[in-house]
Amino acid sequence: MNLASRLPCTEAEGPGRRAALWVQGCNKRCRGCCNPTYLYLVERELVSASSVLDWLANAHHAHALEGVTFLGGEPLLQAQGLAVVAQGAQSLGLSVMVFSGYTKHELDVLQLPGADQLLRYTDVLVDGPYEANLPEHSRRWSGSTNQQFHYLTARYDARIESEGEVDRVLEVRLQKDGSVFINGWPEKVLR
Repeated sequence: MNLASRLPCTEAEGPGRRAALWVQGCNKRCRGCCNPTYLYLVERELVSASSVLDWLANAHHAHALEGVTFLGGEPLLQAQGLAVVAQGAQSLGLSVMVFSGYTKHELDVLQLPGADQLLRYTDVLVDGPYEANLPEHSRRWSGSTNQQFHYLTARYDARIESEGEVDRVLEVRLQKDGSVFINGWPEKVLR
């Protein structure tokens, strides 16, 4: 797999405490993407699924995680490796959430390598391209109103989208090298 970034614990990328994996590379090129540096199809951090599973197990132990979230870039372009991680995550008792610019219908038609297996081990798929002219204000985690939540297991349901106060969560981290890493919904900071 080719990772752009990863966090062992976040509360901004899905329900509960989660690890987050951002993959490098996307062919969708949605205008207004909140991760534009992750779109390029270039080598960033090449890793094996087994090393990511070891990292995830350690993160789960250290942070009592509820799940893992795959974002991008475009996770379905790396579905084969992520499917192995998703299966391992579920064997650890973790939930799996995937964000994709592809719609579920597109995925059914395209038959991307490993996509069926990844979705088999996914609890929640949030699908559809980001549409800057359709901003979402009433649901968590989706950027635009065209994006759909697909509950592929019984672990979650639509309550996670809007139960309680819907607020955009933003996390800011100062890295050891002095750089700043922002995740969540950075629109308020960037504007």
